[in-house]
Amino acid sequence: MLKRCFKCGEEKPRDQFYAHPKMSDGLLGKCKDCARKDIRAHRLENADAVRTYDRQRNSNPDRAAARKRRQREYRINTPERRAAHVAVGNAIRDGRLEKRPCAFCGDSGRVEAHHHDYSKPLDVTWLCSPCHRRFHALERMATYRTGEVA
Repeated sequence: MLKRCFKCGEEKPRDQFYAHPKMSDGLLGKCKDCARKDIRAHRLENADAVRTYDRQRNSNPDRAAARKRRQREYRINTPERRAAHVAVGNAIRDGRLEKRPCAFCGDSGRVEAHHHDYSKPLDVTWLCSPCHRRFHALERMATYRTGEVA
């Protein structure tokens, strides 16, 4: 069964619309793609207000507890990764490892240590956050295309 998005005018399957209990058919009138575009635009146009709202929302006790639970689960479920992260932090603190500019764009601001192999914790490539995200996205695409399991 199809539904027409009032924003882009395209007819799409019903699973391409968010649930909305106050609508007659139980679905929002615009598709998920259009809703996401609107949200991105709103966040860009109202950056300061959104940041303030996000900070306030993140201090909510329920969200803080959920964040703490996820962090604990990460530490338990990925001990090798956690050990590598701690080793890098300790090596930086002790002066055995020095942060370098991003290997891709050269940004020397906030760089992150990327591990190609967690069994070699101090063998890292320094990447800024945007390049690090892009690197992992490309890695996931390559894995998806080759059919390997990451």
